[in-house]
Formats: sequence, structure tokens, C-alpha cells
Amino acid sequence: MALSRKSATRNSAPAARAGNARVLRIIGGSWRGRRLRFPAAALIRPTPDRVRETLFNWLGARIVGARCLDLFAGSGALGLEALSRGAAHVTFVERDAAAARALRATLAEWGARDAQVERRDALAFLAHDPLAVDVAFLDPPFASGLLAEAAGLLERNGWLAATALIYVECAARGALPQLPARWLPLKAKRAGEVGYHLYARG
Repeated sequence: MALSRKSATRNSAPAARAGNARVLRIIGGSWRGRRLRFPAAALIRPTPDRVRETLFNWLGARIVGARCLDLFAGSGALGLEALSRGAAHVTFVERDAAAARALRATLAEWGARDAQVERRDALAFLAHDPLAVDVAFLDPPFASGLLAEAAGLLERNGWLAATALIYVECAARGALPQLPARWLPLKAKRAGEVGYHLYARG
């Protein structure tokens, strides 16, 4: 069974306790500096600030007007950052009920009209009803073994536009699983225990 909650074991997660919530900040775009709260009880491993900053520098102007898919969304930080920087639409997929509710509340509070939250198992979501996206964020729980399966479903089931970009986040230690042959590596870096990669669909 696929889990969209991200492991909370990473020491470098940039989240601070704030009552019953943890807090992140948006680091660029129209929502720059806004605080994002998500449930402390949810097992979420948010992408660190410096990783998000590097990723969106890589994406550059490609994010403007892009249709995005944030799988295993967790806090929603990647998709929210994309919306802040001009993405046309983001679909967030998150299984954890509390995390999905918090994300919907944030989108409503911030007046985000071009977004939807799907409270569903990520692999089940990818199994049908494809809508080709320009940018996909693929950040499953590190120990889940879901990365290769989710990547395969993205490619096989028609979720990616012809020139789509795919962001992959995984444990820095250990080899990447086999990813679709059409995915061409563009960028890769490591930040502590986090390995992060950008691919282009060739």
C-alpha cells in the first residue's frame, strides 16, 4: 500500500514547532516570506529551504505558466512554492487526512484558485485519469520503495507532457532505483541526507 506521508526522521528538516503545528516559509515569488503550518502529528519530511531554493533556480522561468503535480505532497511546500512563482495550476496528492486538510486550509487562506488537493493514495491516483503536466515533483518517503513504481506510472500512464521536467528527491546514500529511460538527467546535488535531481523527458 502506498503511503504519501514523508518520513520524519531526517535531521535537517527546516521545521519549527509552533503549538500543534510545524512551520515552513515560502522562499520566493508572490508569497515570499509567508508561513506555512502543517500538523505536527503527520509524519511529514519537508524539503529543506536550501534545496527548494536550488530547485526553483534550476526550474527558472519554466515554472511560470506550468501545470504541476505534487505527489506525496506532505506539507505542500513544493507545490505552494511553484504557485508562488507563477505556476498555472498545481494538483497536490496527499494521503494523510490531517495534512490534506491543512493544505486545503492554507490554499483557501492564501486565496489560491489554481490548485486542488486530492486526498488519495499516490499510486492509485496515478493509475487512471491522466492529465499531462509540465512539472512533476516526486518525493516519496525515503524508505518506502515507491520511487521507481511512481516514476513508472508517471511515464506509462500519460501524466507527463512531451517536454516535462521531473524533480526527484531521495536519500543521498544509496543508488537511485531504475527510472524511465526517457528521463534525461539535468542536475543533481546533495544536501546532508537528501539527494535531489532534476530530469527532462527526452
